[in-house]
Amino acid sequence: MFQKSKNYIRKHPKRCVLIGILLVWYYFSIPRQLFNDPTATVIETRNGELLGAKIAIDGQWRFPETDSVSYKFKKCIIAFEDQQFYRHFGFNPVAMGEAIGENIKAGKVVRGGSTITQQVIRLSRKGKKRTYFEKLKELILATRLEFGTSKENILRLYASNAPFGGNVVGIDMASWRYFGLPAHQLSWAESATLAVLPNAPSLIYPGKNQTQLEEKRNRLLKTLLEQETIDSLTYELSISETLPQKPYFLPQIAPHLLDRITKKHRGKRVQTTINAVLQKQVNQVVKQHYEVLKQNEIHNMAVLVLDVDTREVLSYVGNAPTDKNHQKDVDIIQAARSTGSTLKPLLYTAMMDKGELLPEQLVSDIPTVIAGYNPKNFDESYSGAAPANRALARSLNVPAVRLLQQYGLQRFRDELNAFRIKGLKYDADHYGLSLIVGGAEGSLWDLCKTYAGFTGTLNSYKKTSSEYFTRQFVEPIILASENVDFGKKVKQKSIFGAGSIWLTFEAMKKVNRPEGDEAWEFYDSTREIAWKTGTSFGNRDGWAIGTSQKYVVGIWIGNADGEGRPELTGLNTAAPVLFDVFNLLPNSKWFPVPYDDLITATVCGKSGFLASSNCPVKQIYAPILGGKTAPCPYHQLVHLDATRRYRVNSSCEPVADIVHEPWFVLPPLQEYFFKTNNARYRSLPPYRFDCVKESQERMDFIFPKGNSAVYLPKGFDGMTNEVILKIVHTKPETRVFWYIDDKFIGSTKRFHELPIAPKIGEHIITVLDDQGNVLKRKIEIKE
Repeated sequence: MFQKSKNYIRKHPKRCVLIGILLVWYYFSIPRQLFNDPTATVIETRNGELLGAKIAIDGQWRFPETDSVSYKFKKCIIAFEDQQFYRHFGFNPVAMGEAIGENIKAGKVVRGGSTITQQVIRLSRKGKKRTYFEKLKELILATRLEFGTSKENILRLYASNAPFGGNVVGIDMASWRYFGLPAHQLSWAESATLAVLPNAPSLIYPGKNQTQLEEKRNRLLKTLLEQETIDSLTYELSISETLPQKPYFLPQIAPHLLDRITKKHRGKRVQTTINAVLQKQVNQVVKQHYEVLKQNEIHNMAVLVLDVDTREVLSYVGNAPTDKNHQKDVDIIQAARSTGSTLKPLLYTAMMDKGELLPEQLVSDIPTVIAGYNPKNFDESYSGAAPANRALARSLNVPAVRLLQQYGLQRFRDELNAFRIKGLKYDADHYGLSLIVGGAEGSLWDLCKTYAGFTGTLNSYKKTSSEYFTRQFVEPIILASENVDFGKKVKQKSIFGAGSIWLTFEAMKKVNRPEGDEAWEFYDSTREIAWKTGTSFGNRDGWAIGTSQKYVVGIWIGNADGEGRPELTGLNTAAPVLFDVFNLLPNSKWFPVPYDDLITATVCGKSGFLASSNCPVKQIYAPILGGKTAPCPYHQLVHLDATRRYRVNSSCEPVADIVHEPWFVLPPLQEYFFKTNNARYRSLPPYRFDCVKESQERMDFIFPKGNSAVYLPKGFDGMTNEVILKIVHTKPETRVFWYIDDKFIGSTKRFHELPIAPKIGEHIITVLDDQGNVLKRKIEIKE
């Protein structure tokens, strides 16, 4: 045989070369990819449920090629277009002959004899003129396609690229456009309706040519009955179904996520991690709250829900259902906004982790000026001193700023780099101490990622028998095809230990709930979550971020253009949304105690510091390094007379008669504010009149603050008003003498306030009480 072939080639070389050229042309006559048209960007759930789509750049609603053709549509299209589809090799000579005969008889083209394979070729060649020469080309290319791929793939190509009227291309889009359903959920009647449309696209418009369209559909259904594809009951039910009367809108339940994915995956079909049921529910929650908030001219909102274990995004609501005038298309989840108080848990965790703070340790909450910066609490009140965990739960600004100064601004700024918050672009000097109270910017995405990293650290510590993963603060994932790499398991913590995080979450669990939920902790069924609110300066941003063992939920509310509104606070606006979203999620137990990263510490029952010899004591959990903190500085041993009403000493009382009692004593300025909020606080008793008094810190300035600039106030009449100086004295009835630049200006008793009208410039205020105690303060007067 081989020898015969060689002999034939020698005898007919030109003929062989021509045959070879024809074979090569035939082999390469079809491109590897028949269709290169731009397609719509489509996002789906992991199970293939449609979340939304963006039209192709050529203005056509053309979905990416379908993976498979539904059984009903396959049966319908074969019965209608090409009943011999599985028996031919690309063309049907009988059908072609019959079509030629009918067309000659009619004197025009009235019928086509094209197979589905030939129609695929014609669609790929962009609608060339329907001539017999073009038919010949289609025939040849159809046979080549048949040899090069499977019948099922040919059906898939046809279903994906057939025209269905208007700018609708492909079965996937057509089924949504005309029936509001995915193709695999269509009935026999609906599948038959779509099967007849590519043959006559002018029939496609809902409400138009209804009689012709119904007749064609019913003829196809009759064919299916005769072929025993459907039974008589199905046939009767199918022909009674009505035709589509209006086009349906595509589902668009995650439009901002669609925009985000389109930037990197334009024209692709992308499966996401979104939970469709949860997404729809969260959309409804957002809509309900938006209807209320817009009455206060608050127009924008964003919600993000993460699965902590997988870091998958379960719900992504980039904005409220507002209008274009209020930037409805802006994806707030990615926008850098003032962080408000949302970074405070990071500072508290860092200080506990380093052994520089205990959970219940008192921190100062008094009027403060640091290098010209004057932080204020949200309600502009002061508590004097507050336990650290309570200060965090109440989101007090002054203690946070003072703790940041104590911890080190540059040190904390450097540690924030580990969380990769993209809005944090500048160095520590740019932000100053306002960093901790909203002076920096971050996105909802990055803040939720950070909180998820904290929760993941705590979860993995328990699950891995006290080990950590090296990459807990990873980017959340949106694509179902991706998985998160948490790195390696190690004994050494990468950032913060599980014990410090657990103690921070314990404090965050006690945050005041929104109005109407004040009694939440008395209900056994309530959800235990660690959460934090935040409000930016000028009421421009309201935050609420919460975490359970399983989920992190983040809420941002405000106006995209930065306009502040009264009552726009994290607690008033964002927190109610947070709890409504958590109510949609499965409940989970509270975080287990990470015993291996905690110690039992003996602390002062009143100050929260490590107990000194004079303290009432109690046992608490503390971080491993918690034993390094200072002992309680507030308890001292006080010497009293037998009545315990006066302090005494050896100058006025026999030593044997002196009663020694531990006493909790705060510095004067802390005491001034503390005792107004703590009825049980007892000031030190006075010395008995016949005793020689020991020196002690007796007074402190309330106003002016240290090294501060004071602007002379002006009244409505334009006249300059006086400045009111004010101090606190441990013994208010003591007479106090006031001096400016060593010049006596007056005295006060009991109420130590004095109005003055000094000249512009720097001055020294001196205060002297009748016991000889002196207090000085430097101020600068400005207009």
